Amino acid sequence: MKTYDDIVVGSGISGLTCALILGMNKRKVLLIEKAPKIGGSLSRFYKKGIPFDTGFHFTGGFARDTVLSDMLSVLSIKDDIQPEFIMKPDNNQFIFEKDNKSFMFDSGFDEHISTMLSYFPEEKDAIIKYFTRVKKIRENTPAMNIRSEIMMQKPLKEDFISLKTMLDSLTDNKILKTLLSAFSMCYGTEPSKVSFANHARVSFSLYQSIARVKNGGDAFINAFKKKFNKYLIDIKTNCHITSCEDIEKRRVKTFLLNNGDKIKADNCIFTIHPREIVKTFKQNNLSKAFKERVNDFEESFGLFVCFIKFTKKGVKPFDPGVITLYPDFDLNKLIDPEYKGDQPLVLVKNSEKVRNRTVSVINAFELNYWQQVSRWADSTTGKRCKEYENYKLKKTEKICKRILKIFPEYDGCLEVMDSASMLTFRDYLNSPFGSAYGIKQKIGQFNLLGRVQYKNTFAAGQSSILPGVLGAMVSGFTICRYILSKKAYARFIERELEV
Repeated sequence: MKTYDDIVVGSGISGLTCALILGMNKRKVLLIEKAPKIGGSLSRFYKKGIPFDTGFHFTGGFARDTVLSDMLSVLSIKDDIQPEFIMKPDNNQFIFEKDNKSFMFDSGFDEHISTMLSYFPEEKDAIIKYFTRVKKIRENTPAMNIRSEIMMQKPLKEDFISLKTMLDSLTDNKILKTLLSAFSMCYGTEPSKVSFANHARVSFSLYQSIARVKNGGDAFINAFKKKFNKYLIDIKTNCHITSCEDIEKRRVKTFLLNNGDKIKADNCIFTIHPREIVKTFKQNNLSKAFKERVNDFEESFGLFVCFIKFTKKGVKPFDPGVITLYPDFDLNKLIDPEYKGDQPLVLVKNSEKVRNRTVSVINAFELNYWQQVSRWADSTTGKRCKEYENYKLKKTEKICKRILKIFPEYDGCLEVMDSASMLTFRDYLNSPFGSAYGIKQKIGQFNLLGRVQYKNTFAAGQSSILPGVLGAMVSGFTICRYILSKKAYARFIERELEV
């Protein structure tokens, strides 16, 4: 029976982060992944040699002296991650389809404010108040600054006020409210349900800068794998924990894997969906309150994605860009699962090197809800019925028509290479419902973070603190701070940031 200091379950960005931090601190680590390869939604896939992003499309946090930059420095992989900043305003654009009204924004927090003021000069007071509060919240969130001591977040008053309530108190302008709440698309929760504080924590870094990464999520995976080779980090794929065994004094001594192996470990960190975490615990040991708490978590929305090759010849390759189409002015209505109309559509444009040529691609993703695909829930990838294939075909055709309405010059130049629904993401990423951001970040909700069920089992991941690359990595740093001890963690951060 093999023995480890720590087991990390799940190899998305939070799992990779946990494994590397612990390995860099001379601990023996086992990283296990249910899929055939590590990376989770970071992984890319290829169609006719062209790479497409699965779940990682863009991020904030690369601006100077921000938390993502610091985390990459601590992990010694910053040089391997090359951001491609979205700099031109026409590549950072929000379009309201009803009247084809477009709003373009410069990169930078102050620049974003200035541009917003130029569009809505009569709303100066509302705009200044909003951005002032966003910045203050971020500054008063210790977890978003790894240079300070990681500690449990003390609730702010804005943690108990919804984004919608805050915006309604500032302005009656529907378009302005939609633009100010636009980044709710990056965490998958309606403005009426998410706290203004969590909205601010996600949005701040995106106001500072938006960037893609050269080679997409694969750049992160390859950087982590290269670092793993220097430390005592073992990797097992096609593997998951089926149960926790030999429990004494609320500590798990043995973890049983699906292949029959038994592993001893001092700690186990789960970076997977909360519902999947609960499956590994003995159900008769779980309290009714704990099970109800997890079952009450709502799923964030999912995505229907079209992976498109742009075939027009003799034109400049796409610069990185994110363009969001809104069919309506009420974002809270658009993100509501009960809404039946057209959904917001996000176009992520970029160019990829394929052999000796450059190919322009578009990842077009539209909001998707489980209700829309649940009738085929018992099917698996590659074994779906004709009705489902027709559903995908109609969705794809409609998405392409919406793109051509905004960009008629693209007519005849969009080659759809593949498409994916929430069912696709569920099956490939081993997520219960294929949601884009795990559980919704709702006001007053206690997510699974830190110690859960037993004294040596912990929860991290995008459902713990905040979703996305930045939030998921922060959860990894937070958990490792507990496991390493306050002094060891502080020495580690100081040592790595000084290198």
